[in-house]
Amino acid sequence: MQAKVSGSIHLLCSCKEYWSVVIPPTQHLALVKDIGFTGVFRLIFKPLVDEFPCFGAICYSLREKKKMDFTLKVIGGEITSIPGLSNAIEGTIRDAIEDSITWPVRKIVPILPGDYSDLELKPVGVLEVKLVQAKELTNKDFIGKSDPFAVLYIRPLRDRMKTSKTINNQLNPVWNEHFEFIVEDASTQNLVVKVYDDEGLQTEELIGCAQIRLNDLEPGKIKDVWLKLVKDLEVQRDNKNRGQVHLELLYYPFGMKNGFTNPFASNFSMTSLEKVLKSGVDGKEASENGIDVKHKRREVIVRGVLSITVISAEDLPPADLMGKADPYVVLTMKKTETKKKTWVVNENLNPVWNQTFDFVVEDGLHDMLILEVWDHDTFGKDYMGRCVLTLTRVILEGEFKDSFQVEEAKSGKLNLCLKWSPQPIYRDS
Repeated sequence: MQAKVSGSIHLLCSCKEYWSVVIPPTQHLALVKDIGFTGVFRLIFKPLVDEFPCFGAICYSLREKKKMDFTLKVIGGEITSIPGLSNAIEGTIRDAIEDSITWPVRKIVPILPGDYSDLELKPVGVLEVKLVQAKELTNKDFIGKSDPFAVLYIRPLRDRMKTSKTINNQLNPVWNEHFEFIVEDASTQNLVVKVYDDEGLQTEELIGCAQIRLNDLEPGKIKDVWLKLVKDLEVQRDNKNRGQVHLELLYYPFGMKNGFTNPFASNFSMTSLEKVLKSGVDGKEASENGIDVKHKRREVIVRGVLSITVISAEDLPPADLMGKADPYVVLTMKKTETKKKTWVVNENLNPVWNQTFDFVVEDGLHDMLILEVWDHDTFGKDYMGRCVLTLTRVILEGEFKDSFQVEEAKSGKLNLCLKWSPQPIYRDS
């Protein structure tokens, strides 16, 4: 029988070992000693055995750091006197120490002789993330608007953090970017998203951050979420509106056998995105260090025809002095920038169009549809708002009808019907 006993214990730890770090390009040697910190630790006693002390090993991991101190000595010159360099070196060392013992990394102390390799950190699955967009971001610039970009991670290791492109002068950015993360413990880990304002040569400024627990995701099923941005993930007393970020998430564990089948067979009904992801992943393909996971997967290029019926709009905001508007809708496929538009309905805040448009889509999983509502004027046009839609839902369901709030407008929604006719192409990768 095996069992896990875990708990939070406040400990004061110290380390008398010496760490050495070579700092290029000057080849200075930094010695780190007398490491001491306080924090909340997680202890796991496993496996349980019949002989005293009734468990074979102890696993310990830092759950939450309170304070850390260490002595840093640089051999080869006083480079720490250079402004900013000392802080950079200390920050790098702090990150290295924390990353080496912070959950889900765990240190194993054998108590009884035996093989405890099964207790070591191992990847258990992959998280697919589509960073769709953000809206109503706080403006951090005095002139113009913020230039937002996002940083996403499960573990805050530099080589495992993902950064989106920067969208200049925009408080409602559309990214439509896809990222992939290795998961080591789906029951305790979170996906963190931080949105920053790019300040060029200056340090970027945090707009807001959000997180979602991986155990809130059903394996093999798409989750579409809007996350509210806050100032601090630890202190939940932030009532200021900093905006929201839109994500599509799919978590699939290694060895998942029933979720990845051909969605285009004639007798198969699509219910989730894993059915368009052809995967041959299993846990045995993890590398020795337990971090880099190579998996064979056939990349699916989902090509097809998207049919959109723009049925009507409701409760649009007035756009002229008479309290009316002359609305029409411009439909754009983001990747190809193919555009189509409805006719103009004069003097109506609840227009009815019932117009259908067809788009040939070459890569449905990575494209999106943008619908912009405009007010027609004799001397031009006025922007009223927009709806941004990924194609994930229509690919999975085949056809649906729904209402969508018009973003960047005080009121209004669009009533749409979408239909997908797939023509898949498989490409080995």
